[in-house]
Amino acid sequence: MSTKNSAFALAAFALLATLSIIDIASSASRHDDDGDDGESRNSMNIQLGPRPFFLVNDMEPSALKNRLKHCGNGLFRKTDFSIGHRGAALQFPEHTKESYEAAARMGAGIVECDVTFTKDKELVCRHSQCDLHTTTNILATPLAEKCAKPFTPAQVDAAGNIIQEASAQCCTSDITVEEFKSLKGKMDAFNPAATSIAEYLGGTPNWRTDLYAGPTSGTLLTHKESIQLFKTLGVKMTPELKSASVTMPYDSDGDGVGDYTQAHYAQQMIDEYKAANVKPRNVYAQSFDIRDVRYWIANEPQFGKQAVYLDDANIVAELPNAAQLAAYKAEGINIVAPPMFALLDIDGNGNIVASRYARHAKAAGLDIITWTLERSGILADGNNDFYYQTFDSAIKREGDMMKVLDVLARDVGIRGIFSDWAATVSYYANCMKLK
Repeated sequence: MSTKNSAFALAAFALLATLSIIDIASSASRHDDDGDDGESRNSMNIQLGPRPFFLVNDMEPSALKNRLKHCGNGLFRKTDFSIGHRGAALQFPEHTKESYEAAARMGAGIVECDVTFTKDKELVCRHSQCDLHTTTNILATPLAEKCAKPFTPAQVDAAGNIIQEASAQCCTSDITVEEFKSLKGKMDAFNPAATSIAEYLGGTPNWRTDLYAGPTSGTLLTHKESIQLFKTLGVKMTPELKSASVTMPYDSDGDGVGDYTQAHYAQQMIDEYKAANVKPRNVYAQSFDIRDVRYWIANEPQFGKQAVYLDDANIVAELPNAAQLAAYKAEGINIVAPPMFALLDIDGNGNIVASRYARHAKAAGLDIITWTLERSGILADGNNDFYYQTFDSAIKREGDMMKVLDVLARDVGIRGIFSDWAATVSYYANCMKLK
């Protein structure tokens, strides 16, 4: 490219970037403070990138493929059917400002902050109370001295076989919120064969990337900061109250007396939305612990009526039966969220269909959200994981992801799905005119 052309291209790029920034700013200024529904939520210029188009092109010929291809020119809008799982964790460090912004830009109408607490009882966004050693740079900082379990290098024999994996454990409860904020997020991964901290902090799978995990990105957020960011982005919010890794009630001041109960923890999360004037209809509080959901129903009914009870079943045999699902509804639980495998099965012709659990949940009058799309790497290798266990034999190519989405939306009737890359779900939802 000539110098003249290069200069022209750089000028054009700068202009586009400026217009994009103006678009974001003007969009934010038009939002209601609580991220309310309406045109203000959809005014952001949604950009889906090439992946959804790649997936549609990869589909086998079908009426569904034809319909999806006809939607390629947009205009794409934000949709509550698309839920940003930890932000955009496929390529951005999870639960970081940059990851959340990417999810919103890709059309996620709801974005997730998993909620845990620090040593000084401040709520922060992390998937687990004790994941800092794999999701941040803490081991490469002086704060490593405060980790519950220091880094231990791998033991490897003369042939290079791992005798004992490298290990560490660093928890948010090991440090204060100020110390937490000094860290940088990275892709959630570690190298089990590491003999040094630098090696341990690697290990990102080759179907992900470290491209957006540089030293000037990976901005960690408190729960309060996530609320303000989500309001600016015009998205609804789905906080998940994480199970504590420390003994509850938590002894926060070290005097031997536990003074921070599970109820305090559950209430503190809701209180931060109330303090920020977020309307309950824009918050989908989640927990795998049914006691948290029951607490919200009893003590914060406006939030509790759309609290999400997450199902932690690992196999079909662990899923609740029809009577149990009906009992959930009877006690005031309105939304359940099982993993994808719980909702899908294959029929005698090898087609993906709604499962027995899905039929029972709908018969009980429960709404359904499910998890997690775009979290399983390459699908066409025939070695799919936990999420696909009941219908793996029907997955032959990457484009089959769109077929999975279609069955979940049309046959199961889910109200939304968590995804590590919101653009895929946003494309489908816009094409099918889902809100």
